[in-house]
Amino acid sequence: MASDTTMRSTWLRRDPADVTPWAETCGQIRCLLEERDQAAAEVHHVEIQDAKFHYHARTDEIYYVIDGQGTMVLDDETIELHRGVVVYVPRGVKHKAIGKLTVLTVCIPRGVLADVHELE
Repeated sequence: MASDTTMRSTWLRRDPADVTPWAETCGQIRCLLEERDQAAAEVHHVEIQDAKFHYHARTDEIYYVIDGQGTMVLDDETIELHRGVVVYVPRGVKHKAIGKLTVLTVCIPRGVLADVHELE
């Protein structure tokens, strides 16, 4: 197991400061709980920048805005985002966030990184 992980039989601790981010569909992502952890969900810390319109065929997402403000396009609607807002995005809904945002994304079930379908 990686040095950034402390794992026991029933729990896991991961510090975002210890996770190296990489660029993906929504911006810079740090996986805090990922598929290999075998948890029921994945949890990602994402710094939104230049997000691409996309959807997930098998994965629901819950966005919690940690910081920043902007908007989110969900199919044909646009909603406002700011610190503290929670958005539930069911599988199949085309979406992208716009603005300077830091979000915590909970993805259910795990495996979201193999379930990204970019539309732009």
